[in-house]
Amino acid sequence: MAAIPKPASTVVLLDRDNRVYMTKRPHTMKFLGGYFVFPGGGVEREDEHADEQFIKIEGERVELPLSYYVAAARELFEEIGILLCEKNDQTEPLPNYEKTMVYRKQLLDGDLSFCQLLKKEKMHLCTKKLNYFGNLITPERSPIRFNTRFFLAYLPDGQQPMPDTYEIEEGLWVTPEEALSAYRENRMPMVLPTITTLNVIQDYLHGNPLKMPEIILE
Repeated sequence: MAAIPKPASTVVLLDRDNRVYMTKRPHTMKFLGGYFVFPGGGVEREDEHADEQFIKIEGERVELPLSYYVAAARELFEEIGILLCEKNDQTEPLPNYEKTMVYRKQLLDGDLSFCQLLKKEKMHLCTKKLNYFGNLITPERSPIRFNTRFFLAYLPDGQQPMPDTYEIEEGLWVTPEEALSAYRENRMPMVLPTITTLNVIQDYLHGNPLKMPEIILE
């Protein structure tokens, strides 16, 4: 019997030079060790029970559970310190480096939920900062499966990635063309979902619709 796919979110972070931010997983990791990926991870129980009063729903949004948006924003903050939120008083979110690192550790250790962080700092998550463009499901033959929703987000002004050294061996800004070329030259190991995503973003930057193709992963 095939395993039931676990819900997950992945975020493609794009800067003003049309570069995406990719991270390399440590070789010591059992799953995709040494591979280049985008920030992301599974939807957690706390994400599914997020308090909607801390989520600002703006612009067009597909009929997608808010838990995927919460998971996307949380994973992006946990892994590389980028916060897609706004303060209720319009000031900069978490300008203090030390506070940022403390919150990231608490989230990773399970001592704090993302909505608890938003409540403490009087912030709200903005869904308009996460542009949903499709999903991919791991094949039935895989023992561990994911139904991953993909989002595009632009790097907020005044923020720069700060990779978590436990989960990330290396982080870099690279254009989709450069990343795909490096993959073909065996300089950046990647799996099919990552390659597919890079092609989607490359096409989008050339004026095509932002949409993940309906494919079956092998």
